[in-house]
Amino acid sequence: MAHATHDADLYFVPKQSAWPLIGSIGMFTLAVGTANWFNGHLWGKAVFFLGIAIMIGMFIGWFGAVIRESVAGSYNRQVDVSFRMGMIWFIFSEVMFFAAFFGALYYARNFSVPWIGGEGHGVMTNALLWSGFDPAWPSNGPAQVGGSFQTMSAWGLPLINTVLLLTSGVTLTIAHHALKAGNRSKVLLWLGLTVLLGATFLFFQVEEYIHAYTELNLTLGSGIYGSTFFMLTGFHGAHVTLGAIMLTVIWFRVLKGHFTADDHFGFEAVAWYWHFVDVVWLLLFLFVYVL
Repeated sequence: MAHATHDADLYFVPKQSAWPLIGSIGMFTLAVGTANWFNGHLWGKAVFFLGIAIMIGMFIGWFGAVIRESVAGSYNRQVDVSFRMGMIWFIFSEVMFFAAFFGALYYARNFSVPWIGGEGHGVMTNALLWSGFDPAWPSNGPAQVGGSFQTMSAWGLPLINTVLLLTSGVTLTIAHHALKAGNRSKVLLWLGLTVLLGATFLFFQVEEYIHAYTELNLTLGSGIYGSTFFMLTGFHGAHVTLGAIMLTVIWFRVLKGHFTADDHFGFEAVAWYWHFVDVVWLLLFLFVYVL
């Protein structure tokens, strides 16, 4: 943000905006399109992409308005604090989002599968549902519902992606220190490298998915292992995509001369998000690929 020109005791109140309404319309359109597309209605696909277009337009317009207000000096310290609190709560909501997914993996692996297999108090469950079910992990369900498959090795592309994300955290930190030092050329170099590392991570993840589907027969239908694998890695990939887009926007803002050494929360907020994505991947690499 730029340095505020308003009284520190006054809170900036933006003028009326249509962007919240447009965002609501976009989300409703997206939900309607998704539901009908999944239920076999051909027109649902067109409505889905219309909703995507509306949401993209909303994000560009709304965040553009916030950037213009920031550069104009409309924000003061109170607004800065509210932005920080908002970003902290947003990241906390994402933490809980992934906690639910990791919890599902833990519950399935350590409770559901053993119980269905007759271990502990699951003897009755096993007799009533799937007598003779093998509770070994990774589980493909009763009677090999999804067909035989191979698990994804941790020491190929997943390990490379782990190195890429850890390196991107380092390059982003270097860029942050360069911004604090007022060295914009160095910021652009290291921030650009961070975006490149993120894009490379996504490229290798696509390659990993192609390998899983075509060579390992590991799909979303491969029992609880397949569903949790793609659920966790897929949603994390979506977060990396969002983070890379935000970093790209910040790169262009730095190029245009936005931010100062002491006032650059827009940069910091995205850095927080990216480091959060790094930490989630480390947990994911350990609990999904290694253990």
